[in-house]
Amino acid sequence: MDNGFTRRGFLGGVTGLAAFNMMRNSVAQGTEANSKIEVGMVGLGGRGNMIAQFVEEHGGFEITAVADYFPEVAEAAGERFGVPKERRFSGLMGYKRLLESKVEAVFLETPPYCFPEHTAAAVEAGCHVYMAKPVACDVPGCLQVQEAAKKAKAKDRVFLIDFQTRTDPFYIEGIDRVHKGEIGKIGMLSSLYTDESFSDPPLTENVESRLQHLIWVNDNGLGGGYLVNAGIHAIDVALWLAGDKPVSATGASRIARNEPHGDTHDVYSLTYTFADGLILNHRGEHLKNRFEFHADCTAHCQDGYLETGYSGKVVMPGRNKQWEGGDVKDLYAAGAKRNIATFHECVVGRKYENTTVEPSINAALAAILGREAATRQTKVTWDEMIAENRRLEPNLEGLKA
Repeated sequence: MDNGFTRRGFLGGVTGLAAFNMMRNSVAQGTEANSKIEVGMVGLGGRGNMIAQFVEEHGGFEITAVADYFPEVAEAAGERFGVPKERRFSGLMGYKRLLESKVEAVFLETPPYCFPEHTAAAVEAGCHVYMAKPVACDVPGCLQVQEAAKKAKAKDRVFLIDFQTRTDPFYIEGIDRVHKGEIGKIGMLSSLYTDESFSDPPLTENVESRLQHLIWVNDNGLGGGYLVNAGIHAIDVALWLAGDKPVSATGASRIARNEPHGDTHDVYSLTYTFADGLILNHRGEHLKNRFEFHADCTAHCQDGYLETGYSGKVVMPGRNKQWEGGDVKDLYAAGAKRNIATFHECVVGRKYENTTVEPSINAALAAILGREAATRQTKVTWDEMIAENRRLEPNLEGLKA
């Protein structure tokens, strides 16, 4: 996706330019807590545009560049956020031009097949990175993002991956109570993700037609497919509760939507196992059948259970210990706003722990493990998946550079 960049002001002469560079470097290191961080927005579709609005509303950032594969999208975003025309980029290589313009941070909201390449380049350019999930569509991509995050930390750069549930106070408290053993040991985890599928129109001469409106979720190579792109929300909560990554998965899946053109399966049932014997059952469906949206996870414990819902509530009934929890409100937007605020706090406060990286990489790999096991309808272990290191290669021929 394409990128652009503009400076906030003009400083003339050699002395002014040197002062400007010193100021920009100090902001990047977080020493100028009252200065705005200059950011480039890469990917300005539905969620990307929403994230850009939240970035602008935060007050601690200035959007100095925008980029999207589609020129009209980049132009519209540039107009909306006051970005000069020379800092509005389009085409596949736009992100490189954005990085060459020396932004301090990038927000990545493209289809996830872009993330491995974009994050590696952003870290190499010395940028702080804020990115959407899933981090990649396949194992090699996940490992590449993992390596980029390691380099970011070594360079004292912030690297944040945006999962909303991990910011919610009820999720945080409820899972902490389970980890403290208030309702006994977890016996089994159950997770569920259901929603209507995205549009999946007939294929055209190249994949340009599939790069907007979340059509790309239908394609494993572009978006990871429904389990990796959507079901990951519920799987991530299950891994959070388990405190570990699974050792294997088995299950089944199929394509059930009307007139499919992408290759992703859209109904699935999975069983994950963990090293300590813990079991996670996960199921999901993406059909236009009016069944309500669910992104839920339940921990069935010895003396009670914890129930969590992305658009519902978090509650913990127990035999000896009760906790009423509360309603989860507007998590899609509220969680992103909290993550944006945390990103700013980490940049200006020079906090480089980058705690979202490991769980987000593990969630993506766990979802990929489930996709592979269900598609093959056999047991696949984590170690086998990593060793196989299977790459998905979307055909990008004919796309504008």
